Amino acid sequence: MNHAGCTSGVLLYRETLSSNRTQAVFLGLATIFTLLSTWRITTHRVDRLAKVFAFFAFLFFFYVLNYRTLTIHLTSKALRLTFGLFTWTIPPENIASAALDELPVMLRYGGAGVHFMTVRNRYRASFNFLEHPRVVIALKHKLGPVQEISFSTRHPAVLLGHIETLIRA
Repeated sequence: MNHAGCTSGVLLYRETLSSNRTQAVFLGLATIFTLLSTWRITTHRVDRLAKVFAFFAFLFFFYVLNYRTLTIHLTSKALRLTFGLFTWTIPPENIASAALDELPVMLRYGGAGVHFMTVRNRYRASFNFLEHPRVVIALKHKLGPVQEISFSTRHPAVLLGHIETLIRA
């Protein structure tokens, strides 16, 4: 992912999103796998299944901590998305277009967090929570294999207006 800093510039939009529902799901899964690994270790010692349960417990605890908050920071110099440890920065000159994200049903509910997927033959990075609408940014120049970035927002119309103004400037 692009870790370049969001250089200064005029602040156009800033939003911080979180999801109690997502946190509850990840915490529930982490708890279940912790209990399963503890049960397996106490009844069968540390075997392969105990290690698998422990791995999933660790993975979901990481999700609880890492996917707590998505920050959208749009300035006259860049759009920066930060989701836990992951940051993606897009300069306005690399934004071809921006639109409300309309995903096929099978991809719409693929989970919360950072995901990579192909949508309509374009490879996409997605920073999302399930209960919020998403905006998709088409890139003029790919970032590695990534051609689009999508992300959740509570105010897609407001954000799209700012992005459109920025790319016209």
